[in-house]
Amino acid sequence: MLRKIEESVNYLRTLLNGEYDAAIILGSGLGGLVNAMDVECKIPYSEIPNFPLSTVKGHSGNLLAGTFGGKRVLVMQGRFHFYEGYPMQQVTFPVRVLAKMGVKTLFVSNAAGGVNKGYFVGDMMVITDHINLFPEHPLRGKNLDEFGERFPTMVDAYSPRLRLIATEQAAKLGYTLRYGVYAGLQGPSYETPAEYHWLRVIGADAVGMSTVPEIIVARHSGIECFGISVITNSTASPKLIRTDHAEVQNVGDEVQPKMTALIKAIISNM
Repeated sequence: MLRKIEESVNYLRTLLNGEYDAAIILGSGLGGLVNAMDVECKIPYSEIPNFPLSTVKGHSGNLLAGTFGGKRVLVMQGRFHFYEGYPMQQVTFPVRVLAKMGVKTLFVSNAAGGVNKGYFVGDMMVITDHINLFPEHPLRGKNLDEFGERFPTMVDAYSPRLRLIATEQAAKLGYTLRYGVYAGLQGPSYETPAEYHWLRVIGADAVGMSTVPEIIVARHSGIECFGISVITNSTASPKLIRTDHAEVQNVGDEVQPKMTALIKAIISNM
């Protein structure tokens, strides 16, 4: 694993110069954020040694380097999911590469189902904590001591400092934010009404099929993390609970301008 990480980093170093202040992982329907950044370099995942390939519609599959919010950033335009058939070490491989590249702050966005009945389609939820319901843990196996300790803490996995900045900047932009717990399930099927009820009982406010493995590995690597979900369907009524991938993408596209403005403001002020 370390050899593969080094190979990826060495390749990227031939194309990218200097250090980067932050990295951003974009979720379903949220890839339009890149239109607001000054892109210096675009690298298809297929050209990066050992990188997996995204197979999900709406995930473009490029690593972008450039300037956003006045800071130098790396942007993953598309991510990898456990349901695509990748083992967790491959799902989180790019996070290891970002850590080795010197990234200290990671922003993760996703599309999520609203478990909290007070959440509605189009809401933005700042993730305060998560519940890991994936059947495989991304740190299972030999520990990569070069990155972090065997038993990393997950207290404050989602940075209180960055959440405070998000609150301040959202108020200036006139945006209403939700704050809640994200549950990560393997997918790819959407949840049944009974599963939504169960998730609500155990303390989840939103549910999705990503993010949790990436955050665990990022925290293991000492990276400060911020996560935000776009609520793409709601359990507030039987009608709103129904969704499909096209709707997920459409809602993501509609919310994308607000998401872009918020993340840009946070990065500018972090």
